[in-house]
Amino acid sequence: MDEIPVVFDKKPPLLLTVPARIISYVFHPLFIPTYVFCFLVIQFPYEFAGITEFQLKLRLFSLFWLTAFFPAFAVFLLWRLKFSESIFLRTQKERIVPYMITMFFYWWMYYLSRNFTDQPAVLKFFYMGIFIATVFGLSLNNYFKISLHAIGAGGAMAAIILFAFYYRAPLGIAISVAVLIAGVVCTSRFLVSDHTSKEIYTGLLVGIGCQMGAYYFVM
Repeated sequence: MDEIPVVFDKKPPLLLTVPARIISYVFHPLFIPTYVFCFLVIQFPYEFAGITEFQLKLRLFSLFWLTAFFPAFAVFLLWRLKFSESIFLRTQKERIVPYMITMFFYWWMYYLSRNFTDQPAVLKFFYMGIFIATVFGLSLNNYFKISLHAIGAGGAMAAIILFAFYYRAPLGIAISVAVLIAGVVCTSRFLVSDHTSKEIYTGLLVGIGCQMGAYYFVM
């Protein structure tokens, strides 16, 4: 029997839904790779000592272009060409092609990262982790509409914890913030989406598990 979506007796007040929608946009899963890259630039700048400031900005722009802009533009085209009813991908069927497109770009970032010696080695496992997460997401999408936001938030949280292990760095504040953001993002999806608790919790576990698996095999 299908799980009943999380609903409220009354419609949540705007005081909750407006911030929840803003949080859902700001921490959209397509932005997570860019956020993680920026975190590494700020926290471990010495890892980028081999490139100039211009090259660093160019690499950040390329990352955003490949992992956020192109997948989002593909969703926009699918919507305009009437292959999907909404850019919000509310049904499982509408998510299949975007999953495959995003999967390709995440794999491409991992493939490129293997040849870079002037950026953090941890990006290799991170890119592999988000690629594997899209594979699991696409597979599970055949059975239920797993939460993409939860996958992204869980993956980012796990990645920052694993960064602390790899560098043996005291990232307590960063980890606390990452855990808080993951919780806020998942709560926001409960408020403004039709996801069930199963879809959100499974997404969170997939994001965390894929990063841990990628760390084990890549590092």
